[in-house]
Amino acid sequence: MSLRSESPEEPATSWQPQVRVLAVLLGSAAVVILVAGLQAASGILGPLFLAMVLTIVVHPARNWLAQRLRAGVATALSIIAVVAGIIGLGVCVVLAVARFATLLSTYSGVAKERVQDLTDWLTRVGIGTDEVLKIVESFDLSNLLSVVSGALNGMFGVLSTVVFILALCLFMAIDATALPRQLASVSRRRPGLVDALSSFSVGTRRYLLVSTVFGLIVAALDTLALYLLGVPAPLVWGLLAFLTNYIPNIGFVIGLIPPAILALLDDDLALMLAVIAVYCLLNVVIQSVIQPKVVGEAVGLSVTLTFLSLIFWSWIMGPIGAVMAVPFTLFVRAVFVEADPTKRWLMPLIAGSAPAELLGDGDDLDDVDPQRAE
Repeated sequence: MSLRSESPEEPATSWQPQVRVLAVLLGSAAVVILVAGLQAASGILGPLFLAMVLTIVVHPARNWLAQRLRAGVATALSIIAVVAGIIGLGVCVVLAVARFATLLSTYSGVAKERVQDLTDWLTRVGIGTDEVLKIVESFDLSNLLSVVSGALNGMFGVLSTVVFILALCLFMAIDATALPRQLASVSRRRPGLVDALSSFSVGTRRYLLVSTVFGLIVAALDTLALYLLGVPAPLVWGLLAFLTNYIPNIGFVIGLIPPAILALLDDDLALMLAVIAVYCLLNVVIQSVIQPKVVGEAVGLSVTLTFLSLIFWSWIMGPIGAVMAVPFTLFVRAVFVEADPTKRWLMPLIAGSAPAELLGDGDDLDDVDPQRAE
């Protein structure tokens, strides 16, 4: 007669908490290593992903042209469109920064008056002399000009990155001619992965389309408002507002800085506050409230996840991560969630209030083994 009364399953059950803790620790360590690797390779991965997104965007146009022209001509025209778009955006950014630097240099005398007015006001409200001196030094126009000049020089320094992106777009556009046949071959073995990548392509195009439409609306409204307020170069700042619209949630802050500073230097504090109020009324409502909701419903991402994506990918990839935050997240979702039927239960948590067609109908989960899903 055996003296042990416990069941054979008890030892295994007692080890389950330790196994789960070990799995969590190993998984966390793997995530840390992956994030560190992505950050170290951001100089290559960022341009590579941007080139892939640009190729995805022009691919439908390339297919449309291929039905009417030779395949080589259609590919060449697609590449020319990408090159023209990148060069055009780069020229617009350089133009805005250069125009800002030029205008700042003409307000050196006015800047001293504004700083003196600010100093007198701070003294009247009871702020000590030392604190006032620190604030005055921080408002030195020469320091601001050096920052703007450094930004302008840095833009010229990214020319090699632009050439790298264009070369990648060229090679990807050429390889894209055989992509449908390759995906058809892969789909026989991994249909879920192919469907997930197709969903990523569609979601990326939707996101860029929505961002472009809202960017044009915001740019037109900002340009009109700045023109009516009498701020110098309203067209330039409207163009800057359009470009910064591709940065989710907080992009308008970057576009607000130049016209707000120029309003202060060209007139007074009242005009600066008017510019800030107009931008907050138009851009915060449109870019930070309406647009994220529309983007989330279009691509299947919650508003909170969109904002967290901006913070995370900006930290990992820098400026490219800020612009490509949503496509980056869509790609990660496609590879790690949509491609695996056992992980698709996460879709409602990721997508928030997105339409049901973006969440899937859940029928594919009925065929999954519950024990495997756990």
